[in-house]
Amino acid sequence: MQPPMTDGSEGMHPLVYALADCIRGSWIDLPDLKPLRLASDLEQISGSLDGERLFIRNELKRCRGLRKMHLEIARLGMGLQILHCVWFPDPRFDLPIFGADVVAGPAGISAAIVDVSPVCGHLPAVIESDLSALPRPTFRQERTLPGWGTIFSPHVCFIRPDGLDEEKQFLSVVSRYLESLGSAVMSASPDSSSHRSTLDRYEGQLNYCVQQKRNDKTRRILEKAFDVTWADRYITELLFDDPEKPC
Repeated sequence: MQPPMTDGSEGMHPLVYALADCIRGSWIDLPDLKPLRLASDLEQISGSLDGERLFIRNELKRCRGLRKMHLEIARLGMGLQILHCVWFPDPRFDLPIFGADVVAGPAGISAAIVDVSPVCGHLPAVIESDLSALPRPTFRQERTLPGWGTIFSPHVCFIRPDGLDEEKQFLSVVSRYLESLGSAVMSASPDSSSHRSTLDRYEGQLNYCVQQKRNDKTRRILEKAFDVTWADRYITELLFDDPEKPC
């Protein structure tokens, strides 16, 4: 078991604070919102990497239509800061996977990404219509998706924000994506567990998790800070756990 986090939140980048507040504000009115059980040793985690303290704090929620909403904030010493968020749908509902990540350091934000990823090859029509109608800001430093980035939608925004104005624009994009997804969650109704669409969405979500687990950079950091067994548990049980098979 890892020792509890003492703090580590002072001096976080303003975009990390703002994005966390945006995410928490977006889930508060979702239907049947409940806390999701989180192992006590995974809620607040501390470790050491290259002589610096590593702090990780996790929050888990669920609601009707979404099997898990995960918000993770991590900090390494006084430098690297990471916000990671994924909302996984219940496969019975025709909903995409929401994901957002921000990586910050002493020089500012090095990476920021947000997407609503389809689990069956295309987004639900109402979300596709919403996002297609949104004005897309022009960012000066678009980033290239990794090789496993085929899981993302055409609306993925992956950038290195260039200044405060672009950080605010990115936050606005995240907010609009969450508004669209939130509206879809509120109006969505479930298919049966045995419905062909449910099974297809289950398989699509499995593929999403498999592709995300190919991110070797995350695994290497966790293995170095803790150990191989702990890193594998963190990735497979918390970050990208497989959905339960519909039955």
